[in-house]
Parts: sequence; C-alpha cells; structure tokens
Amino acid sequence: MIKKKICMLGSFAVGKTSLVQRFVNSIFSEKYHTTIGVKIDQKRLELDGEQVNLMLWDIHGEDEFQKVKPAYVMGASGYFIVLDGTRRNTIKKGLALQQMVQQTIGNVPYLILVNKSDLRNQWEIQEEDLDVLRRSGAGVLLTSAKTGETVEEAFMDLARQMLKNNRS
Repeated sequence: MIKKKICMLGSFAVGKTSLVQRFVNSIFSEKYHTTIGVKIDQKRLELDGEQVNLMLWDIHGEDEFQKVKPAYVMGASGYFIVLDGTRRNTIKKGLALQQMVQQTIGNVPYLILVNKSDLRNQWEIQEEDLDVLRRSGAGVLLTSAKTGETVEEAFMDLARQMLKNNRS
C-alpha cells in the first residue's frame, strides 16, 4: 500500500477541517471548532488500481497570532491551499503559505480550493481573482464542504497527481 501525506493549509475558518470531514466521513457540521496544532485523519482508497492510504494533516489556520511551522509540511506529497470565497483577504495568506511550502519541500503537487461555493452570492473573491490564481499555474477548484461540491474530485485529483509524481 502506498502512503501519501496531504497537508491542508490556509487562514483560520476557511473550511479545512470541514473539507476533510466531508471527504473522510461524508459529514458537515455548522459548528465551528478551531484546530489547535494538527489533526490527522486518514482515508484509504483504490486509485487507478493502486491501494493508497492518504494521511490528511489538517493544520491550524494561520493568522497574525499563529504561524504554520514549516516542520508540519515536511514529508508531504501534496497539499491544498484553502481559501474562503467570502473573504478576499484569504488569498494573500494562502499564497504566502504556498511559498513557505515550496521553500520547505520544493515542488510537490498542490491545488487551490476556493471553499464555500454554496455562498457564491456572498463572495468577495471575484472571477478576476480566480483568473490570476489560474495564471500562476495552480489548479483552482471551487468547493463546498457543506454541499460536498467538488470535494471528492479535489482529493482524487491531488492523489492522482501525487501518484504520477511517484512514477516519474
């Protein structure tokens, strides 16, 4: 069995924990629980004929008081940068985290998830922002932990990229 570590990174309250819970347990809770440190979940799946065990590192949100430690991302095969569509300021923090990861572990597959697509009418992130993110070379997906929109696809896409990275 192949084991792969995936890190969930982003500002506080963007939906990292909710995305993991939706993917691993098919559940969503309206209650907000701050992640302290790191919470690790796992999900086993079969992908392109291979057994894969995904270790999902749900890392606390970064804000002005608490920074993500580079040691948390060591050994990651891939990661998500999670943004909150209703808070435009999560873009800057997400891009800074992406740079920190790249400096720490180099080029590994990652996707930018713009979460809370179920609240699209309240979004501060505009189509132009999404275009800028896409032009940077990152895959950008719109997700909703609440409805499950694109959550499974996001994890499967990143897992496939990590397996492809393994083979090349």
